[in-house]
Amino acid sequence: MSEVIRVVIVEDQREVREGLATLLDATPGFVCSASFGRMEDALVAVTAIQPGLMLVDLGLPGMQGTEGIAVLREDFPAMPILALTVYDDDERVFAALCAGASGYLLKNTSSERLVTALNDAMMGGSPMSPEVARHVVRVFREFRPPARSEYRLTPQEVELLKLLIDGHHYKTAAEALGVTTNTVSYHLKNIYTKLQVHSKSEAVAKALRERIV
Repeated sequence: MSEVIRVVIVEDQREVREGLATLLDATPGFVCSASFGRMEDALVAVTAIQPGLMLVDLGLPGMQGTEGIAVLREDFPAMPILALTVYDDDERVFAALCAGASGYLLKNTSSERLVTALNDAMMGGSPMSPEVARHVVRVFREFRPPARSEYRLTPQEVELLKLLIDGHHYKTAAEALGVTTNTVSYHLKNIYTKLQVHSKSEAVAKALRERIV
């Protein structure tokens, strides 16, 4: 990166704050423009600083880091904001990400890995510590998509979707259902509307992805 990235740190522990500042100032392409022990102080000053990236602790005195991230995200929609914390529980991880954090790193992250994460974030990535990434993957694996009833598909529409997944076309699906091709076309249009898709392939893909049938 040819341009030096101004970084603002929000961290209440002075030793950690100073250590991060030293690391940033020693890293080509980055400089610590300011550091704060409280989110309230950072929010007052950050507009004048116009940082290119922020490192934010979550367990802060007064306004918590997650709340501050939400405020910062409104004012700086494109700026990378990395949570840097000791907490790796599901609640805090997803609260920070939903608030607008671009990535989530634990404080046991090595200096080398932290620098890599900074560069990843500046290139549009979402760096996460391995422990945090495992949380995210596990939650997505356990995620249950909307129930079929939420799409309000009729029994005939569900049966038609099953036939399409099995490779049937209009004519063979009509024969299997005992209806005309015009009826199949009618049901299919309703399916597109309810699933918010625009083609048979999109309908099939969504049905498989969300286990609708």
